Amino acid sequence: MESRPVRVLVDMDGVLADFEAGLLRGFRCRFPEEPHVPLEQRRGFLAREQYRALRPDLADKVASVYEAPGFFLDLDPIPGAVEAMREMNDMQDTEVFICTTPILKYHHCVGEKYRWVERHLGPQFVERIILTRDKTMVLGDLLIDDKDTIRGLEQVPRWEHILFTCCHNQHLALPPTRRRLLSWSDSWRDIIDSKRGAARQERDL
Repeated sequence: MESRPVRVLVDMDGVLADFEAGLLRGFRCRFPEEPHVPLEQRRGFLAREQYRALRPDLADKVASVYEAPGFFLDLDPIPGAVEAMREMNDMQDTEVFICTTPILKYHHCVGEKYRWVERHLGPQFVERIILTRDKTMVLGDLLIDDKDTIRGLEQVPRWEHILFTCCHNQHLALPPTRRRLLSWSDSWRDIIDSKRGAARQERDL
Protein backbone atom coordinates (compact mmCIF):
# COMPACT_ATOMS: atom_id res chain seq x y z
CA MET A 1 0.00 0.00 0.00
CA GLU A 2 1.35 3.44 -0.93
CA SER A 3 1.68 6.08 1.77
CA ARG A 4 -0.84 8.87 1.48
CA PRO A 5 0.37 12.39 0.65
CA VAL A 6 0.98 14.90 3.41
CA ARG A 7 -1.56 17.70 2.99
CA VAL A 8 -0.26 21.14 3.92
CA LEU A 9 -2.64 24.08 4.35
CA VAL A 10 -0.93 27.47 4.15
CA ASP A 11 -2.56 30.67 5.34
CA MET A 12 -2.22 33.73 3.15
CA ASP A 13 -2.19 37.03 5.09
CA GLY A 14 0.82 37.20 7.39
CA VAL A 15 2.27 33.96 5.98
CA LEU A 16 2.45 34.44 2.21
CA ALA A 17 1.42 38.11 1.88
CA ASP A 18 2.82 40.80 4.19
CA PHE A 19 -0.46 42.10 5.61
CA GLU A 20 1.05 43.90 8.60
CA ALA A 21 3.63 45.91 6.66
CA GLY A 22 1.02 46.79 4.04
CA LEU A 23 -1.45 47.90 6.68
CA LEU A 24 1.03 50.12 8.49
CA ARG A 25 2.23 51.65 5.23
CA GLY A 26 -1.33 52.30 4.09
CA PHE A 27 -2.42 53.76 7.43
CA ARG A 28 0.52 56.16 7.66
CA CYS A 29 -0.03 57.26 4.05
CA ARG A 30 -3.76 57.78 4.48
CA PHE A 31 -3.71 59.22 8.01
CA PRO A 32 -0.26 60.81 8.41
CA GLU A 33 -1.31 62.97 11.37
CA GLU A 34 -2.75 60.09 13.42
CA PRO A 35 -0.81 57.97 15.94
CA HIS A 36 0.12 54.52 14.68
CA VAL A 37 1.35 51.21 16.11
CA PRO A 38 4.90 50.33 14.95
CA LEU A 39 5.33 46.73 13.85
CA GLU A 40 7.58 45.93 16.80
CA GLN A 41 4.76 47.02 19.14
CA ARG A 42 1.96 45.04 17.47
CA ARG A 43 0.21 42.68 19.86
CA GLY A 44 -2.81 40.51 19.18
CA PHE A 45 -4.11 39.16 15.88
CA LEU A 46 -6.61 41.96 15.21
CA ALA A 47 -4.90 45.26 14.42
CA ARG A 48 -8.27 46.96 14.66
CA GLU A 49 -8.54 46.13 18.38
CA GLN A 50 -5.08 47.44 19.18
CA TYR A 51 -5.84 50.68 17.37
CA ARG A 52 -9.17 50.90 19.21
CA ALA A 53 -7.26 50.69 22.49
CA LEU A 54 -5.00 53.48 21.30
CA ARG A 55 -8.04 55.67 20.54
CA PRO A 56 -11.56 54.38 19.80
CA ASP A 57 -12.04 56.19 16.48
CA LEU A 58 -8.82 54.74 15.08
CA ALA A 59 -10.42 51.28 14.80
CA ASP A 60 -12.59 52.28 11.85
CA LYS A 61 -9.75 54.25 10.29
CA VAL A 62 -7.35 51.32 10.26
CA ALA A 63 -10.12 49.03 8.99
CA SER A 64 -10.78 51.43 6.12
CA VAL A 65 -7.23 50.78 4.91
CA TYR A 66 -7.62 47.02 4.44
CA GLU A 67 -11.20 47.37 3.20
CA ALA A 68 -10.12 49.71 0.38
CA PRO A 69 -9.74 48.47 -3.21
CA GLY A 70 -6.21 47.40 -4.10
CA PHE A 71 -5.04 46.67 -0.56
CA PHE A 72 -4.82 42.88 -0.77
CA LEU A 73 -3.61 42.86 -4.37
CA ASP A 74 -0.71 45.21 -3.62
CA LEU A 75 0.68 43.34 -0.58
CA ASP A 76 4.32 42.29 -0.88
CA PRO A 77 5.16 38.60 -0.55
CA ILE A 78 6.68 37.50 2.74
CA PRO A 79 10.41 36.87 2.14
CA GLY A 80 10.97 33.33 0.91
CA ALA A 81 7.26 32.49 0.72
CA VAL A 82 6.98 32.17 -3.06
CA GLU A 83 10.09 29.99 -3.31
CA ALA A 84 8.97 27.79 -0.40
CA MET A 85 5.52 27.24 -1.88
CA ARG A 86 6.93 26.23 -5.24
CA GLU A 87 9.42 23.86 -3.66
CA MET A 88 6.75 22.42 -1.38
CA ASN A 89 4.44 21.88 -4.34
CA ASP A 90 7.17 19.92 -6.13
CA MET A 91 7.87 17.63 -3.16
CA GLN A 92 6.92 14.02 -3.60
CA ASP A 93 3.83 12.82 -1.72
CA THR A 94 2.87 16.35 -0.69
CA GLU A 95 -0.33 18.28 -1.38
CA VAL A 96 -0.28 22.04 -0.85
CA PHE A 97 -3.33 24.28 -0.55
CA ILE A 98 -3.76 27.95 0.31
CA CYS A 99 -6.33 28.18 3.11
CA THR A 100 -7.42 31.76 3.73
CA THR A 101 -10.25 33.66 5.40
CA PRO A 102 -11.66 36.71 3.59
CA ILE A 103 -12.57 39.76 5.64
CA LEU A 104 -16.29 40.29 6.30
CA LYS A 105 -16.40 43.24 3.89
CA TYR A 106 -15.25 40.91 1.14
CA HIS A 107 -16.16 42.99 -1.93
CA HIS A 108 -12.56 43.70 -2.95
CA CYS A 109 -10.76 41.14 -0.80
CA VAL A 110 -11.85 37.89 -2.44
CA GLY A 111 -11.08 38.77 -6.04
CA GLU A 112 -7.80 40.41 -5.07
CA LYS A 113 -6.66 37.32 -3.17
CA TYR A 114 -7.13 35.24 -6.33
CA ARG A 115 -5.32 37.81 -8.44
CA TRP A 116 -2.47 38.03 -5.89
CA VAL A 117 -1.98 34.27 -6.01
CA GLU A 118 -2.01 34.23 -9.79
CA ARG A 119 0.45 37.13 -9.95
CA HIS A 120 2.98 35.74 -7.48
CA LEU A 121 2.49 31.96 -7.57
CA GLY A 122 0.92 31.30 -10.94
CA PRO A 123 -2.38 29.82 -12.19
CA GLN A 124 -1.66 26.33 -10.79
CA PHE A 125 -2.02 27.72 -7.26
CA VAL A 126 -5.26 29.55 -8.09
CA GLU A 127 -6.82 26.10 -8.32
CA ARG A 128 -5.55 25.36 -4.81
CA ILE A 129 -7.21 28.24 -2.96
CA ILE A 130 -9.64 27.35 -0.17
CA LEU A 131 -11.70 30.31 1.10
CA THR A 132 -13.38 29.63 4.41
CA ARG A 133 -14.51 31.34 7.62
CA ASP A 134 -13.85 28.09 9.53
CA LYS A 135 -10.50 26.42 8.95
CA THR A 136 -11.27 23.68 11.45
CA MET A 137 -13.60 22.16 8.85
CA VAL A 138 -10.78 21.69 6.32
CA LEU A 139 -8.96 18.34 6.28
CA GLY A 140 -5.18 18.47 6.37
CA ASP A 141 -2.07 17.33 8.22
CA LEU A 142 -0.56 20.76 8.80
CA LEU A 143 -1.94 24.30 8.92
CA ILE A 144 0.74 27.00 8.76
CA ASP A 145 -0.97 30.13 10.10
CA ASP A 146 0.02 33.30 11.97
CA LYS A 147 -3.17 33.37 14.04
CA ASP A 148 -2.27 31.99 17.45
CA THR A 149 -5.67 30.48 18.29
CA ILE A 150 -7.93 29.01 15.61
CA ARG A 151 -11.40 27.94 16.65
CA GLY A 152 -14.44 26.67 14.81
CA LEU A 153 -17.07 23.97 14.74
CA GLU A 154 -14.52 21.17 15.01
CA GLN A 155 -13.13 21.12 18.54
CA VAL A 156 -10.17 18.97 17.48
CA PRO A 157 -9.18 19.73 13.86
CA ARG A 158 -7.40 17.06 11.83
CA TRP A 159 -4.41 19.32 11.19
CA GLU A 160 -1.55 20.35 13.46
CA HIS A 161 -1.37 24.13 13.73
CA ILE A 162 2.14 25.45 13.07
CA LEU A 163 2.34 29.06 14.25
CA PHE A 164 4.04 31.22 11.64
CA THR A 165 5.92 34.03 13.36
CA CYS A 166 4.59 37.51 12.69
CA CYS A 167 5.07 40.80 14.52
CA HIS A 168 1.81 40.38 16.46
CA ASN A 169 2.63 36.88 17.81
CA GLN A 170 6.42 36.81 18.20
CA HIS A 171 6.18 37.59 21.93
CA LEU A 172 3.92 34.61 22.69
CA ALA A 173 5.31 31.66 24.63
CA LEU A 174 3.94 28.41 23.21
CA PRO A 175 3.39 25.25 25.24
CA PRO A 176 5.89 22.43 24.58
CA THR A 177 3.45 20.59 22.33
CA ARG A 178 3.08 23.52 19.92
CA ARG A 179 5.48 24.17 17.06
CA ARG A 180 6.45 27.50 15.55
CA LEU A 181 7.93 28.41 12.16
CA LEU A 182 10.13 31.47 12.61
CA SER A 183 10.20 32.35 8.90
CA TRP A 184 10.34 30.66 5.50
CA SER A 185 14.09 30.21 6.01
CA ASP A 186 13.28 28.07 9.06
CA SER A 187 12.92 24.27 8.98
CA TRP A 188 9.56 23.90 7.22
CA ARG A 189 10.87 20.85 5.32
CA ASP A 190 11.59 19.05 8.59
CA ILE A 191 8.08 19.80 9.82
CA ILE A 192 6.56 18.26 6.69
CA ASP A 193 8.87 15.25 6.94
CA SER A 194 7.78 14.69 10.54
CA LYS A 195 4.19 14.40 9.30
CA ARG A 196 5.29 12.08 6.52
CA GLY A 197 6.59 9.70 9.17
CA ALA A 198 3.28 9.90 11.00
CA ALA A 199 1.41 9.14 7.76
CA ARG A 200 3.54 6.02 7.26
CA GLN A 201 2.74 4.86 10.78
CA GLU A 202 -0.99 5.31 10.05
CA ARG A 203 -0.57 3.22 6.90
CA ASP A 204 1.21 0.44 8.74
CA LEU A 205 -1.38 0.15 11.52
